[in-house]
Amino acid sequence: MELAFPDYIIIVIFFLISLGIGLKFRKQAGKDISHFFLGGRNLPWYIAGISMVATTFAADTPLAVTELVAQSGIAGNWLWWNMLAGGMLTTFFFARYWRRANVLTDIELIELRYSGKAASFLRGFRSLYFGVFMNVLIIGWVNVALMSLLQVFFNIPEDQLLWYVGGAMLIVVIYSALSGLLGVAFTDVLQFVIAMTGSIILAVIVLNSEKIGGMTNLKANLPDGALNFFPKIGDKGSGTMLALGLGSFLAFIGVQWWASWYPGNEPGGGGYIAQRMMSTKTEKDAIYATLFFQVAHYCIRPWPWVIVALCAVLLYPDLPAGDSKLGYVMAMKEFLPTGLKGLLLVAFFAAYMSTISTQLNWGASYLINDFYKRFINTEATPKQFVMASRIGTLLLMVIALFATSLMETVSGVWAFLIECGAGLGLVLILRWYWWRISAWSEIVATVAPFIGYGLTKFVFVHLDPAWGAGIGEDPRGFFFTVGFTSVAWLVATYLCPTTDKTRLKAFFDLIQPDGNWRPFRQGYGYERLIKLVICWISAIALAYSLLFCTGSILLIEPMQAIVYGSIAALSFIILRWAASQVKIFEG
Repeated sequence: MELAFPDYIIIVIFFLISLGIGLKFRKQAGKDISHFFLGGRNLPWYIAGISMVATTFAADTPLAVTELVAQSGIAGNWLWWNMLAGGMLTTFFFARYWRRANVLTDIELIELRYSGKAASFLRGFRSLYFGVFMNVLIIGWVNVALMSLLQVFFNIPEDQLLWYVGGAMLIVVIYSALSGLLGVAFTDVLQFVIAMTGSIILAVIVLNSEKIGGMTNLKANLPDGALNFFPKIGDKGSGTMLALGLGSFLAFIGVQWWASWYPGNEPGGGGYIAQRMMSTKTEKDAIYATLFFQVAHYCIRPWPWVIVALCAVLLYPDLPAGDSKLGYVMAMKEFLPTGLKGLLLVAFFAAYMSTISTQLNWGASYLINDFYKRFINTEATPKQFVMASRIGTLLLMVIALFATSLMETVSGVWAFLIECGAGLGLVLILRWYWWRISAWSEIVATVAPFIGYGLTKFVFVHLDPAWGAGIGEDPRGFFFTVGFTSVAWLVATYLCPTTDKTRLKAFFDLIQPDGNWRPFRQGYGYERLIKLVICWISAIALAYSLLFCTGSILLIEPMQAIVYGSIAALSFIILRWAASQVKIFEG
């Protein structure tokens, strides 16, 4: 596809503005690593919240949604919609704790919560495991998605794609290394506005094109079941709707969101979500930011992509199943006029850059604060640590580009992350609410999933090939890994040494957690916990009903919209009441 001069002007202006934001915040980021990685802990909730949403909007996200819709209709999105429960759990049970902990990274919490050599080992190991290994896998899959986009858009030869991606990453490194989290967060806001504006414009143009003819005509020509919000529970592959076996449905809805570590949806918070919560002004800001993130991420953001994806089902019916995600890019090429092509391309670059800048800044925070500062050079000055942070950001870029060159599929990385973190999540949740959880619990819960994964994929699979299937096809391997890991860390919790009582007391005095802290407080705070559970459930109902109410309005289903809108209103009333009882939105 050829771009006109106005398209190039739009692209250049976007890159210059991004670099300008980096230059604007470079002095503040250069004060110390607290300013570099947490923006001086002074972000308002809306900046932190939008930054979270922007980070989870990568270049591959609209393509992934398009593929899900092409294969399974709107209901296919339950493969990620199910994670809302974990996000809302973070909002009401953990956001205030993360802000109260006053740590620089979520990994630093390890030595605040645990004691001894086991805690030191765990902190060092996780800083490299998550900061480098897992981080470059995530960056790599985002890079692979951008490469697919560029190849379809511009017919770039495959052997040149990595150079283009490297150039885009270099721009990200420049502004994120100069400005730290402040520049990343404020650039995220700009990038999110551009990305969503472009997505909405594309949806409007394609839906109202002559080939589609508006929503009424789109609905009339789509396959049966394509517009259903809920999956069919039955035999996999039956009908045109998403068909899930009962086991897979239970895995997604009842287990995955609390059991598996997954970037952006860590049970108990963590990663760059925790980083944004810790960067806010107050505990209330942390809660508001996380709540805004859940609502925007699940209720507002998906629909422009879903509309284009539904149109692509009619426009490009001959696309092979493996290439169905490219229907989104093909719609961009076919329907956008001069100027808007540049805007949509900028939207994709914005989505890409917001994700990469966060991953680089977050990964560097682990490398510098939890490895270099903790184990290598404890006596460096604040300026030296900032310089090390900037070098670490560049180093991660180089490693990520190398990892990208070795990757072939995104889905393989996604499946690996889900199953090799299966069972760890419950420890990350309970460490705030049960005093007996120790560093050994977390070490075993980190290692055990790899053993469980290896048994299912390389041993049990010889007994029955279904053990090697993915969670969406046959979840028995996933269930085994969760169970195996849970038993392993529970045994370690009771057999291995507990955390030093002095360390536990200091943690309890700082955090004032609810739950089982009997050595330091009588009772469990059941009344408060029950009301927090009511907040959590009502917030989940509110978000899902808003999601389906918005969809019903767009699909011109007024009765559905009224029903879901009524549920949203009732959920909001219950949420306000329960929140006022525990004063979670006050202070």
